[in-house]
Amino acid sequence: MQPFTEITAIAAPFLLANVDTDTIIRPKRRWPPPTSTELGAWAFAALRYLPDGQPNPDFILNQPPYNRAQILLCGRNFGCGSSRENAVTSLAATGLRCFIAPSYGAIFYNNCFQNGLLPIELPEDVVAGLADQVAASPEYNLLTVNLSASTVALPKQEPIEFDIDPLRRTALLAGIDDVSATMRLNERIEDFRVRDAAERPWLYQTGVR
Repeated sequence: MQPFTEITAIAAPFLLANVDTDTIIRPKRRWPPPTSTELGAWAFAALRYLPDGQPNPDFILNQPPYNRAQILLCGRNFGCGSSRENAVTSLAATGLRCFIAPSYGAIFYNNCFQNGLLPIELPEDVVAGLADQVAASPEYNLLTVNLSASTVALPKQEPIEFDIDPLRRTALLAGIDDVSATMRLNERIEDFRVRDAAERPWLYQTGVR
């Protein structure tokens, strides 16, 4: 998993509330495509494309410079709805690395950390203020997110601190998901299996139904 340390990137304001995982990526007969990279083409498809398949010029992520955004400023309860992990992987495939919202769907929030993305929670008025400044002037298009310091900062402004679970921060900084964290303990797991097999051999019999 790609580590997340610090990025300075374009931030796109997208403050719709209750954007669910069906809005992010809808399950259809063509879904999922063969590779996770191709999922990016279907992220926000209902908003991103017109009925004839052409890009919707009114959608924020189709508009320069926001079509190069790596940070998305979101409304409350972003990523609510079903537990579809492809909602996260499709957004990652568009190049997004970080979301800033007042709140998230719980499963979406957890899935972000398993895919190298950083979901930041800030008060609604703070997110709205960032979005207003980003939209008002090209000077504020670039937003710096520093995970080590747990801060967000616009150019020439004081950093804004955010809270994050220390274990999640450490894992993201190292590029470790839950599976990788478990595999780091593989030697201890194997030692336990050997001891347990000696103490309770009946649990390890093969060919027994």
